[in-house]
Amino acid sequence: MSLAEFPAAVSVKRKFAASPVRTAKSRADCEVAVIGAGPYGLAVAAHLRAAGIDTHVFGEAMGFWQRNMPKGMKLRSPWGASHIADPAKEFSLDTYIRMNGVTRSEPFPLEEFVRYGQWFQRKAAPGLDERRVELVEGVPGGFALRLADGKRVTARRVVVALGLANQEFKPAEFAGLPADLVSHSSGHDNFERFRRQRVAVVGRGQSACESAVLLSEAGAEVVLISRGDVRWIGSENPGADEELVWSIHKVLTSTGAVGPFPLNWLVDAPALVRRLPAKLRDRLAERCLRPAATAWLRPRAAKIRINAGRTIAGARVEGSLVALRLDNGEQGLFDHVLCATGYKIDIAKLGILSPALLGGIKRSDGYPMLSAGFESTAPGLHFAGSSALRSFGPLMRFVWGAGYAARAVTRATLAARREARTLRA
Repeated sequence: MSLAEFPAAVSVKRKFAASPVRTAKSRADCEVAVIGAGPYGLAVAAHLRAAGIDTHVFGEAMGFWQRNMPKGMKLRSPWGASHIADPAKEFSLDTYIRMNGVTRSEPFPLEEFVRYGQWFQRKAAPGLDERRVELVEGVPGGFALRLADGKRVTARRVVVALGLANQEFKPAEFAGLPADLVSHSSGHDNFERFRRQRVAVVGRGQSACESAVLLSEAGAEVVLISRGDVRWIGSENPGADEELVWSIHKVLTSTGAVGPFPLNWLVDAPALVRRLPAKLRDRLAERCLRPAATAWLRPRAAKIRINAGRTIAGARVEGSLVALRLDNGEQGLFDHVLCATGYKIDIAKLGILSPALLGGIKRSDGYPMLSAGFESTAPGLHFAGSSALRSFGPLMRFVWGAGYAARAVTRATLAARREARTLRA
C-alpha cells in the first residue's frame, strides 16, 4: 500500500477501550504493579507515580541490558531518542551526564546507558522490589502476583514491561544442539571466552554485525553468514560530501530515527500506526526493522569474513566443534556458532501468566492485541515495550517509544479510576 492510501486507513475505529477497575472484595496491596525495570517499566512507573497512582515496581534496574548485551556495545538510537521518559523531563541523558561528570559521546556506550538507567530508577522510581515475579493470575478485583520468595502481592492493574526476555529466536537447524556450542547473541554479556576460537555469527542486522566486531576485537576468528548483503546505514552515498549528506539526513529524520524517510515520521506517531489496518502495520514494521548495521561499525569489521547470500542448510556436532553446511554445499567447522537472528515475540514464553489469564488475551502471532491504553483483552492487564509492537508499530522496540507508552498507560489508568468512582457513586 502506498503513502497515498494512509488517510483512508486511518479511519479504522479502535476496537478496545480502557476497562473500569473492578470492585475489589478486599483492598489490593497497590493500584498498579509494574513488572520489569528497563526503560519501559521505569518510564511507566515514573508517570504513574507522578499522577498520584500507587505503583509497585518489580525487577532489577536495567537487568536485561546488563546481562544480555555484551560489553562494548553502543546504542543505535541517536542522542535525542535515548532519554528515558519522565513526565517533568527532569532525568534526561543531558541531566545525567551534567550531574555525573560524564562526557557526551555518540554513539553512546551501553555500559554508560545502563548506569544512566540505574540513576533514573533511583531518581524517578525509587523503592524497586527486586523479587522475581513467578506467576500472575486473575483474582476478584484485580490480580495476584506470586513472588520467588513465596509471598503474594495483589494489584488492581498490572503492566508487563519485560522487553525481549525469553523471546530470542534461533533457526530450526540448530534445534537440539548444546548451548555451549550454539547460543543466541542475547546470552552473553562479554565475548572474552571466545579468544583464539573460530566463531560463526549468523545474521546481518545491528546485533549480528556489532557482535561480530566485538568478537573479532576480543581475539576470535569470525565468519559472518548472512542471507543477503550487509546494509550499512549511513554509507549509502560513498564519495559524497559527508557533512552535506548528514545535514540532509538530520533534516529528514524524525526524533526516533526508526526506518527510512518518510516512514520514520509515521513510526514516531504510534497512535496513528495503531489505527492502520493490521496488514499495513505489519508491512510498516517489516520495512522499518529490516536488517541493517550502522556505518560506524564498518571500519572495525575489516578482519571479519562476510559470507553473504547464504543460508544454513544443516548443523551438527563433530566432537567439540560445530559443523555447518550452507545452501551452496560449502561446509565449515567452528568452535562456536552465535545466532544473532533476532527475536520472535510470544507472550506465552514470558512464563509468568497463568493459563487462565493467558487464555483471556486476544493475540496475533504471539503479540497481545492492545487498546489505546496498552490494555489487553484481559481487563486491567497492560503490555508495554516490544510486546506492543504489533499494535503500535516499530517504535515500541526502541527507548524513545517508552514515553508514549507511559503516557498512554497513565491516561488509561486515570480514566478507569474515574469510571470506577462514577459507578460506585
